[in-house]
Amino acid sequence: MAKKEEKTNVMRVLDQKGIPYTPHAYPHGGDAAPDGESVARALGQDPAAVFKTLVTKGASGGHYVFDIPVAATLDLKKAAKAVGEKSVAMIHQKELLPLTGYVHGGCSPVGMKKQFPTVFHESCLAQDTICVSAGKIGFQVEVCPSDLIALVGGATADVTVEG
Repeated sequence: MAKKEEKTNVMRVLDQKGIPYTPHAYPHGGDAAPDGESVARALGQDPAAVFKTLVTKGASGGHYVFDIPVAATLDLKKAAKAVGEKSVAMIHQKELLPLTGYVHGGCSPVGMKKQFPTVFHESCLAQDTICVSAGKIGFQVEVCPSDLIALVGGATADVTVEG
């Protein structure tokens, strides 16, 4: 009997919404998440098309999600401006699972416990497809960025550090 392909919640949401995607799996060491550039290499993908999902908290107490290329660094000032906050800060790793339902290294903009305002780095629009976490370490989904932005009600902006 053939082994059934593992489906994550993210894949189930994409299936339910009729959004086409390509699942990818990569080797990983148990609970330890490799860095995003290693994931991109393992998948044979351009790091500019593999996005990491970062969760922040604004000065007002609201939470915000930013998806940026794995090799990039979030510019907190630009991020705050993009969501209309005075400032934003990364949430503590221990807050991630209770807030989003995802673990560090397996956080996806799709299927969080609550949908937070989400901003994708504007470079995603130059890609035919981008990869984001499928909600579990070792799994990614490759999807059209406009489909992903529409699904999460997201926006785009330049939110990374120059250089």
